[in-house]
Amino acid sequence: MKKTDGTSAIYVTQPVLPPLEEFMPYLEKIWANKILTNSGPFHQELEQALCDYLGVKHLCLFANATIALITALQSLRIHGEVITTPYSFVATAHSLLWNGIKPVFVDIDPETFNLDASKIEAAITPETSAIMPVHCYGRPCDVDRIQKIADNYGLKLIYDAAHAFGVQYRGESLLNFGDLAILSFHATKVFNTFEGGAIVCPDAKTKQHIDHLKNFGFVDEVTVVAPGINGKMSEFNAALGLLQLKGIDAVLDERRHIANLYRSKLSGVKGIICVPDIADTKPNNSYFPILVEADFAMSRDELFQKLRQHQIYARRYFYPLISDFPMYRGLASAAHSNLPVAREIASKVICLPIYPGLNEAELDTITALITQS
Repeated sequence: MKKTDGTSAIYVTQPVLPPLEEFMPYLEKIWANKILTNSGPFHQELEQALCDYLGVKHLCLFANATIALITALQSLRIHGEVITTPYSFVATAHSLLWNGIKPVFVDIDPETFNLDASKIEAAITPETSAIMPVHCYGRPCDVDRIQKIADNYGLKLIYDAAHAFGVQYRGESLLNFGDLAILSFHATKVFNTFEGGAIVCPDAKTKQHIDHLKNFGFVDEVTVVAPGINGKMSEFNAALGLLQLKGIDAVLDERRHIANLYRSKLSGVKGIICVPDIADTKPNNSYFPILVEADFAMSRDELFQKLRQHQIYARRYFYPLISDFPMYRGLASAAHSNLPVAREIASKVICLPIYPGLNEAELDTITALITQS
């Protein structure tokens, strides 16, 4: 992105924009059939195309992932308390508050940055109705152990999979784990519809129920069966998704290439840890997190500011923790003593820019600022 002074600013991620001339035929079809929303032909086509590409049985498109999270909780009638992670984007916990549910924060695993399965059981109370982990940076949670805990205690399991588009774990889609999984198609995500999201669900009955909930609870024009919300994706966004999907494999290949270059160029830099991939995973490289350790030449925040001064807009992602925000920090589970690993990771992490179009010269500039510190 060119600034007014002629210099370039590099952000942690950039949306992939399709050529305008390729999008025009989609717009012409929308204008011709005069269907702009309400599960039109592009909406239905994108749902099926995503099921086929991702290897899932059923998928419900949404206007954005936050509404999808809120609706997922509604669809499973979640109440009381839900165990979740403090190391995520605020929408994860906000979706609970919007449903009148109390978040219970559990610390994260120091290797995966995901909810620490070994600490979940201690947080379960008679009020607990569900577990809502996050596949942070698209890195798989300990799905087997978490599922076993959910089964043993009769809890629902909803995965915030906002980062996990296209991730394969042990040869199958990561989105097939849990009762529901929620995707984000925000402009900064690996696959985007500018704004959008989806709920992946296991059967047609669940999909039908969710489809009712995202359309005010309507079954037909005279029948309303639930206090639903307006969560529908428009035909415009669905058309964008269909066009984006055509190039998604090239996008993932380029992200993989950039991640490999980062690892090569930062290898051996004292005090910098490139977070490794998780075994048995085909990643999507949605983010490229590094940890700035105490033996690096400067602190994490000093490096962050140095990058900013050179128009490199990396992010301390996730910092601060969700549990540090005013609406959550009064919870007992938000106590600093309860979340030592999450606090440590949040104090060290920087996500470096990674997106198609980030060229090697720009990447050399970024890594040189780190290696020459």
